Amino acid sequence: MKKAYVFPGQGAQFIGMGKDLYDTSDLAREMFEKANEILGFRITDLMFAGTDEDLRQTRVTQPAIFLHSVILAATKGTDFKPDMVAGHSLGEFSALVASRALSFEDGLRLVYARAVAMQKACEAEPSTMAAIIGLSDEVVEETLSTIDEIVVPANYNSPGQLVISGSFKGIEIACEKLKAAGAKRALPLKVGGAFHSPLMEPARVELAEAINNTPFLTPICPIYQNVNAQSVEMPEVIKENLIAQLTSPVRWTQIIQNMVADGATTFVEVGPGSVLQGLVKKIAPTVETMGA
Repeated sequence: MKKAYVFPGQGAQFIGMGKDLYDTSDLAREMFEKANEILGFRITDLMFAGTDEDLRQTRVTQPAIFLHSVILAATKGTDFKPDMVAGHSLGEFSALVASRALSFEDGLRLVYARAVAMQKACEAEPSTMAAIIGLSDEVVEETLSTIDEIVVPANYNSPGQLVISGSFKGIEIACEKLKAAGAKRALPLKVGGAFHSPLMEPARVELAEAINNTPFLTPICPIYQNVNAQSVEMPEVIKENLIAQLTSPVRWTQIIQNMVADGATTFVEVGPGSVLQGLVKKIAPTVETMGA
């Protein structure tokens, strides 16, 4: 019986996130204020009382979700005892800090660098994503391979739920073809751009330099990384996988399957929302899920 801790990515944000931690924990307040200092603006004001529009900006969303997750984990103290960790996209950085492979300060700097680089890539090449519901991964992959535009699988979220990413035209063609192939829904998403696709290559190059200049340690437990869904503990391999993540799909279905195969019976979601608990239940109906 092992406990897996999982950390959410972009999309889990909400106004007021983290305020309860700030108000009730000296450690949380200290960490939030340190974050304001590192970022050079009061992200706490935007998290606690900003607008939805503020929070939707990639450069705000990503550090906000990261902060909520890692500070929540930190306030658990000795109760935070993971046998394994994983994070969905951005959440991988939260998992690395919580498992002590990265310091809080370095993790925040990398997340902010990632967010700014991704926002730049989105502005340089307008693009988008769509959620495909009710088709097997294989049918989606096969259909995308017939399209003469940039459009690729981005998030393997759970069986029958795959997010695709690409140019506006590519996504439009893909949605039509996938509906014709039997998808229950092909839903364009309100996102800044084509995350986890080749269109993020400029952001990947920019982030690679920052990651390579940051010290990583061996985590206190295995981390299952997005790129290959495998258990990793070697700092150099963690770095390589983290760099590749921006232009590669998030293999969440496979991550959860591998964690269960390695003995995980309880999954604890650390951060805003409960999206990952829902996905875990779809992938592995027999395990226990809970919030932190």
